[in-house]
Amino acid sequence: MNLRADDPESVARLVESWLGSKPSRVFLKFLTRRKAGKSRLELCLKKYAGMRVKLDFWDELAYKLVSAILNRALEIFQVEKRDLKKALRGTYFRRALVNVLEGIAEFGVSRPQTTAAPFLIVWDFTKRCNLKCKHCYQDSGPEALKDELTTREAKRVIDELAETGVVALAFSGGEPLLRPDFFEIAEYAKRKGFYVSIATNGTLITPKVARRLKRVVDYAEISLDGFEKTHDEFRGIPGVWKRTCEGIRNCVRAGIDTCVAVTVTKWNYRELPAFIDWVGKELKPNRMIFFNFVPTRRGKDIAKQDISPQQREKLLKLLYQKLLDPACPMDIFSTAPQYSRIAMEFAEGPAVATHFTNKAALQALRGRTKALTEFIGGCGAGRLYTALEPNGDIYPCVFIPIKIGNIRQERLKDVWKKSPILKKLRDRESFKGCGSCKYRNICGGCRARAYGYFGDLQGPDPGCIINLKYWRKLK
Repeated sequence: MNLRADDPESVARLVESWLGSKPSRVFLKFLTRRKAGKSRLELCLKKYAGMRVKLDFWDELAYKLVSAILNRALEIFQVEKRDLKKALRGTYFRRALVNVLEGIAEFGVSRPQTTAAPFLIVWDFTKRCNLKCKHCYQDSGPEALKDELTTREAKRVIDELAETGVVALAFSGGEPLLRPDFFEIAEYAKRKGFYVSIATNGTLITPKVARRLKRVVDYAEISLDGFEKTHDEFRGIPGVWKRTCEGIRNCVRAGIDTCVAVTVTKWNYRELPAFIDWVGKELKPNRMIFFNFVPTRRGKDIAKQDISPQQREKLLKLLYQKLLDPACPMDIFSTAPQYSRIAMEFAEGPAVATHFTNKAALQALRGRTKALTEFIGGCGAGRLYTALEPNGDIYPCVFIPIKIGNIRQERLKDVWKKSPILKKLRDRESFKGCGSCKYRNICGGCRARAYGYFGDLQGPDPGCIINLKYWRKLK
């Protein structure tokens, strides 16, 4: 095959021919068979990276085959061997690669791909919160749920997620810092090799708390929805803007990879261009991320504040231009899956396969990110991530309040493989509106918005300019 690394279609065909055949899947199942939570493939990757491992006869045989495949992949993707070895010495990258290949062994090669276990678990650690946000998907308040997982149960869950191959664990809420055992559980997850992050309102992050966070989290995402008047009104408590800004500054000073998270509504839409510049200059986080508004739980009461498809299109183009701008000091991303389409339409820039990346990586892979977009595929609900509620209920996404299991009674991996709800989320050809779109594999629309507006997981995302007729039906 005459292959060019910057030709996404030929790369995709090569991946499918390499890994999608029946013999390849048999080999992958042999490689990814787990013993005591570890797979033979992970041992091979460690040895390839130059790490000390003990291999038996079958492991050595597997290692020779894995080495040959990796060396060929380096040639195709024009990646230096030393760079791959360096990446494989990192726990997160190695565990992620194993998860993807296990997914191919389990589900075959698909566009977009489903991993063997959730790449990311968003864990709503408690329902307790000190704010009264108008859009809260948890409908959080001053009291915790009576049946929240205990400290002992939380550690058992982390053990199970590690054995399953989950890569990243994001503590959210409510406000996770209000739970007394947060640091104990986060530290336990860190010791188990997870990429650990926290989504917080930032009001409780003093310099001392920030220093403690630095020891247990890799990433802190702090909600700030605009300038002072806008944020305080949206979050329901006067004076919280100043406390949140100070929390962000404390995280930045402590050396934490810090992100400012903005939920986009009509209330803050017009001030966002100026707000982005102000955040970069005054707060200096590493990144900003702009969340889709989703009408779920408390958010249903303010559905009329959702921006129009035309406004979202304009905003996403602005965000991508900021991402490309060398003068912008931050990475700029959006949870709107249409961001991938916007990036594809800018010929001069790299494609954005996922918001779990950064500007440096996109520029380094320039021309090759398009090969990833159809496999990573925009909305990852039920394919790449899932959510865990304070009481152990499993949801497809924090914004999709459909119980698909409970981790007290069921193993996550069984739910991931067998849930009919997750199978619906993975069947993009059946999506209304989005299923017939040429961008369905790189975007797929936001499934939470489809469910929030139409009560249908396979419905259209009415926030997309291509689905404008569905937005008009809501008016």
